[in-house]
Amino acid sequence: MIDEKQISPAPVTLSVATRYWLKLGFISFGGPAGQISIIHQELVEKRRWISEQRYLHALNYCMLLPGPEATQLAIYIAWLMHGTYGAIVAGILFFLPAFILLSVLAGIYLAFGDTSLIQGVFYGIKPAVVAIVLFAGWRIGSRILRNAMLWSIAMFAFIGIFLLNIGFPWIILTAAIFGAVGSKFAPAQFQNNNGHYISNAAYGPAIIDDDTPTPAHAKFSWRKLSLTILIFIAIWLIALLSISNQPALLELGRFFTQAAFLTIGGAYAVLPYVYQGGVEHYHWLTGPQMMDGLALGEATPGPLIMIVTWIGYLGGVAKNVSDYPIIAGIAGAGIATFFTFLPSFLFILAGGPLVEATRNELKFTAPLVSITAAVVGVIFNLAVFFAWHTFWPQGTTTAPFAGTFHYFPFIVTIIAFLALWRYKTDIMKVIMTCALTGMLWVMILNLLEK
Repeated sequence: MIDEKQISPAPVTLSVATRYWLKLGFISFGGPAGQISIIHQELVEKRRWISEQRYLHALNYCMLLPGPEATQLAIYIAWLMHGTYGAIVAGILFFLPAFILLSVLAGIYLAFGDTSLIQGVFYGIKPAVVAIVLFAGWRIGSRILRNAMLWSIAMFAFIGIFLLNIGFPWIILTAAIFGAVGSKFAPAQFQNNNGHYISNAAYGPAIIDDDTPTPAHAKFSWRKLSLTILIFIAIWLIALLSISNQPALLELGRFFTQAAFLTIGGAYAVLPYVYQGGVEHYHWLTGPQMMDGLALGEATPGPLIMIVTWIGYLGGVAKNVSDYPIIAGIAGAGIATFFTFLPSFLFILAGGPLVEATRNELKFTAPLVSITAAVVGVIFNLAVFFAWHTFWPQGTTTAPFAGTFHYFPFIVTIIAFLALWRYKTDIMKVIMTCALTGMLWVMILNLLEK
């Protein structure tokens, strides 16, 4: 009997691939690690669209890039299989379900967010967010901070952003320079030997196998690189010009273009920058609204950076970009999402051919290792910030511990963290449980008051 695992699968048509990318958009829960695992299980182990080695090569490149690495990984694989059109389809379908869901939830939130039921749900979700961010910091830190040098970088990054109020871009730039210089004097301190662990097991021949030649559309040339970059610059400029008569939308487009190039280390790392811009500078939303959006971003499929859809929707309504709130919200959400994800397509379509040309030679650099260590400090700063707003909701910058300390969210945070850390509970289950607990708690308080 012939073992089917030893036979290469039949080529996949674009229509078949499109159906899979749409499915992935609806099931991509669990953050980057979960999404990367889902893609590996489906495309390497089960469907064998791409081999382990080619998958890891693409993943390593995506980990070096700003932006959501799981989204870019899907774009990369689809680009290898079906060229530019396949990449566009995969990228859009990866975040489209989350875009629609978050836009609908933002509209409901603005319409009914002041009711006790909705307030109770978010009162329970907020401590879950604190626990999730703390757990993310612990998980990344335990994997990245392997020596005293990297621990020091993380500590100074935390002090810089928390106590000295240094902007996130400057912290990242300083970390990159420190890594580049430090590697000359202590190279062993900046070697990256961890990365994502994915099974080394062989799953049989794949459509894009280890020895499959690079497709014609994926071969590198300076002409193709230059042309791709020029096309994306033209798309970006045309998009900005099309909204130039709407100052609020123009601000959204410019800001999220900058944010897209700063998401090194994942969405958690760039959230302080997005918070500073969206809440403190442009006043698109409030701090509590930002936390509510982050909680929903965790609870919905797609990359966590989809929080930009939430910010854009609330920003469009807050700035009155239309006389109709729903149109204003959708316009803001669409602009924020478009300008955030446009660079991801550029990185793959422009850089992918070069990566394919240098297969088996791509390595993590010392500056990236240093940046990743700094990101750990930034994440813990974010956890402290969220904890402060959750446990002391009346606190201000001048009086951070003003008002009553809220014991209920503090207890929920501890239980949620233990569930994530000790019992490996799924994030979705933690959020849903906390939301239900918060709703019941608020209902009980309202009954007691009556």
